[in-house]
Amino acid sequence: MKHILFTAICLLSFSLSVFVQAQETYDISTFRSPKGWTKQAGPNAILFSTEDKVAGTYCLVTVYKSIPGLTSPKENFNAAWQTIVAGAVTVSAAPQMFPSDNKADWKVEGGYAPFTKEDQKGVVVLYTASGYGKMVNILVLTNTMAYEPTITAFLESFSFKKPEGASTAPAPANASGATAIVGTWGQNLGAHMSYGDPVAAGIAGYSKDQYTFNADSTYTFVSKTFRMSYDKIILVIEDGTYQINGDTIAIKPRKSVIQAWSKLNGVDKWGRLLSTQPRKLEAVTYKFTRHYFSGIDEWNLVLQAEQPTERDGPFSTFKLFPNAWYYKPISANNPIVELPR
Repeated sequence: MKHILFTAICLLSFSLSVFVQAQETYDISTFRSPKGWTKQAGPNAILFSTEDKVAGTYCLVTVYKSIPGLTSPKENFNAAWQTIVAGAVTVSAAPQMFPSDNKADWKVEGGYAPFTKEDQKGVVVLYTASGYGKMVNILVLTNTMAYEPTITAFLESFSFKKPEGASTAPAPANASGATAIVGTWGQNLGAHMSYGDPVAAGIAGYSKDQYTFNADSTYTFVSKTFRMSYDKIILVIEDGTYQINGDTIAIKPRKSVIQAWSKLNGVDKWGRLLSTQPRKLEAVTYKFTRHYFSGIDEWNLVLQAEQPTERDGPFSTFKLFPNAWYYKPISANNPIVELPR
């Protein structure tokens, strides 16, 4: 059984056929269900399932009603793992965590682990969305990678509405100009298709992009791309200068390289440097905005451009701002990219 890694917030292009289902709402979750899958609704959850009896493969996705949350998104995930996952299957290891991400006013934590149940083996994936004092859990059980593009598209279609009666605290004072962007900001998405990996779409993996804007008008950019089925980890390192003019920021790279690193013991850890090559210097002027998401009490640095860039990847599918990427501040839930030593 190959290990499998899903990315719920990945920004990839999939066949439109998986989206032809009408949008539907269950409790506070809105999504487009997988085409042709069986749906069963219960009092506390809704189950989507499909199987191939000839191949002996299957996939089950359960969407649970929202319940009161704990004090942090990670605590919500841990509690759901101990109850929902432990009640469904037997796992022999702690979950491998995905990078945290946002769905507007909701913060998403996800993880996976191999499981056994009677004589069956597979992979269990749990996503927990937290916001406004609530959490929504989505459980995936499967024994094949065949359904991964459909599942990823399904998960990408999710949005969550503000619960009735939830209060919205006023946004704290906003910063402006250079003060608004100084610091480190990161976005998590699906594996970059442009970094030596042309078949990344729909395949298990993730990328994390990270800007650090310094007060002296210099910046660094780091991008890490990891895939289960790829024998290397791809690392982009770039530095240069930036200039702010009103609500625009002009990025001018000085040096940019792409490095290929081996996987230490075959896992998501840096091994040895295999190759280094120069990367195209991409000067871009963005419109920037600091936007406050009240449900998760978090500012995002929103960058907008006329066209997608190689550095930032495809635009986010979240349409609050058109042609945009959403970079989150570095925190315990969004840790900095650890570079090779």
